[in-house]
Amino acid sequence: MTSEVPMNGYRYDFEKPIAELEHRLQELQKTGDAERHPEARKALVAQLEQLKRKIYGELTPWQRVQLARHPQRPYTLDYIGFLLSDVVRLHGDRLFSDDRALVGGLGTFEGRSCLVLGHQKGRDTKENLLRNFGSAHPEGYRKALRLMRLAEKLRLPVLIFIDTPGAYPGVGAEERGQAHSIAENMREMARLKTPVYICVIGEGGSGGALGIGVGDWVAILEHAYYSVISPEGCAAILWRDRARAPDAAAALKLTAQDLLQFGIVDEVIDEPLGGAHRDPEFVAQRLRASILRFLKLTDGLPVDALLQRRYERFRKLGVFSSQPVSSVV
Repeated sequence: MTSEVPMNGYRYDFEKPIAELEHRLQELQKTGDAERHPEARKALVAQLEQLKRKIYGELTPWQRVQLARHPQRPYTLDYIGFLLSDVVRLHGDRLFSDDRALVGGLGTFEGRSCLVLGHQKGRDTKENLLRNFGSAHPEGYRKALRLMRLAEKLRLPVLIFIDTPGAYPGVGAEERGQAHSIAENMREMARLKTPVYICVIGEGGSGGALGIGVGDWVAILEHAYYSVISPEGCAAILWRDRARAPDAAAALKLTAQDLLQFGIVDEVIDEPLGGAHRDPEFVAQRLRASILRFLKLTDGLPVDALLQRRYERFRKLGVFSSQPVSSVV
C-alpha cells in the first residue's frame, strides 16, 4: 500500500501544487500538530486527495509523456522481480556483444516456465550509460530474437516489456544493421509459434519499440505512450522547434486511451494516482492479472489459429481506401 505522504522525489511543474500540500502535511506530522489537531490534518488530507484527482484526472498528452519518463518509474527488471521467480538471465547475440539496454531470460510465472524480455533504463548517470538510456543496439534485437526462438523451441510463452525512447541511432548501430535487425524481428515475431504477450510500461518509441512489439496481445500502462516518433522529434520536423513538443504530443494521439480507441493496443492497465512509481506493487498485481488472462486465453489454442489471430490483429490496423483522394476529403 502507498503511504499517506509519499517519499520526496522528482516532481514535474504540474505536480508542484501537490508537492506543496504534501510538504505541509509532512511538517504537520513532524511537529506533532497532526495529533493535537486531527481535524486540521483530516482536512488537509482531503484537500490533497481532491487536488490529486483533479490534476491527474485532467492530464494533457504531454503530461502523460512526462509521467511515462519519470525517473522513479518501475522498469523491466523491477517488474521481473515482482512477477517472476527462479529467473536465469541470458546474454549476448552470439555475433557481436551483449546489449545491456535489452534484458532477457527464463523464469517462472505463477508456476509456469516462460521467457521474459524487455528494455531496461538506468536509475543514475552511471547505470544509464551502461544501459544506453534504454535505447537498444542491433545486438540487443538480435539477442531478443535468439531468445524468442529458444522459447519457440521449448514451447514457452514470451512476456515482453517495452520501455524505450527509440532504437539507438548512432553510426556504429547503423553500420551493424540496426534497421535490418528491427525488420527481421518484426517478420520473425509475426510467425513465432508460441504465445507472445506485450506490455508498454513506459515509453514506446518508434522502431525501437516495434523491434520487440509484434505479438498476440498488446497491453499498455495508463500513463505510458506508444508513438511513431517522440514528441520532440515530431516538433523539430514539423515546426523546427522542439519546444512545441506538447503540441506534437497532442497531435500524435499517443496516449493509452487514444491507442485503445484506435485498436493499436488491446488493453489499458490502470496505474495509481500520480503514476506507477507511486505504488509499483499495485501495478505489478494488475500486470499479473492481465498476463494470467492472456495465458488462459491462449492455452490449448492450436498454433495455426494463434498465428492467424496474430496476422489478423495487425492487418486490421489502419484504413485503406481505393477512392480518389478528392472524394475522401
